Amino acid sequence: MVEIFLRTLPFFAIIGLGFWAGRSRFFPPEATAYLTKFVFFFALSAMLFRFAATLPFAEIFDGRLVLGYLLGTAGVYVLATLVAYLRGMNVPTAAVEAQCAAIGNVGFLGLPMLAMLFSEAAIGPVMLVLSVDLVVFSSLIVILINGGRDGRVSARTLRLIGIGLLKNPMILSISGGLVWSALRLPVPAPLNDFLTILGGAATPGALFAIGASLAGKSAERIEIAAWLSFCKLVLHPLFVALILIWLIPVSPFPAMVAISAAALPVAGNVYMLAAHYGVAPQRASAAILLSTISSIITVPLVIGWFSTL
Repeated sequence: MVEIFLRTLPFFAIIGLGFWAGRSRFFPPEATAYLTKFVFFFALSAMLFRFAATLPFAEIFDGRLVLGYLLGTAGVYVLATLVAYLRGMNVPTAAVEAQCAAIGNVGFLGLPMLAMLFSEAAIGPVMLVLSVDLVVFSSLIVILINGGRDGRVSARTLRLIGIGLLKNPMILSISGGLVWSALRLPVPAPLNDFLTILGGAATPGALFAIGASLAGKSAERIEIAAWLSFCKLVLHPLFVALILIWLIPVSPFPAMVAISAAALPVAGNVYMLAAHYGVAPQRASAAILLSTISSIITVPLVIGWFSTL
């Protein structure tokens, strides 16, 4: 357990460095926004494309893992939604809370950290987890917010979802890489070097950007944030573990990677969606801040605990 904590500590140290830079205004919000854009559209996309293009599709796709992670995530999503309804929340607010409870920072934090912790063999399972989050649950929150406001799911909402998916660089890079792999095209050495160099900026850039963005987050509505953080850091990996270990068992290694991904703190894009639609942005902000701080302890605990099973 101590060894795992020490191995994850450098990642959180870079996040802490970014937080200091943002808090001290050495790194202003504008700089954070541009760094995030660079990582999102270029560095992380290069990393994802390279891994997807160089791994055989049969080694990446695991239907049981996808189903198990989907069911585990849906379980905590439904639980958070029910609790929100019992507290009298409307559909859009409940959707934001459920998103906080179920969607982790897999792209910016999970992908680089789990790849270094478990080797590059973890990239395949992480990409599957990331695809489920992006395709299923990022679409679901848009449907629930717009449907809750309009009373129905309009063609405009479905069009927004489709355009959003087609414009998402993570989805495009994973899909493009998988097509490249399926066609069995070799990756030329200059292209591989280009992707390696550019993708190498993803890990430090993403972690620093997470920290810098946290500097602008507030800790309002702490009780709700604590509940949502508990769902994300404890219940989500527990639900996924119950399914992948006992209900729909998969091989130990991909199960361990998926459980670890489920233990990650709330994703930053939840706040972006909440702010865009004007639905409980302070709630999402507090959940991101509290869950990220708490994950310094909880992530090593989850990895250490389930790696012994």
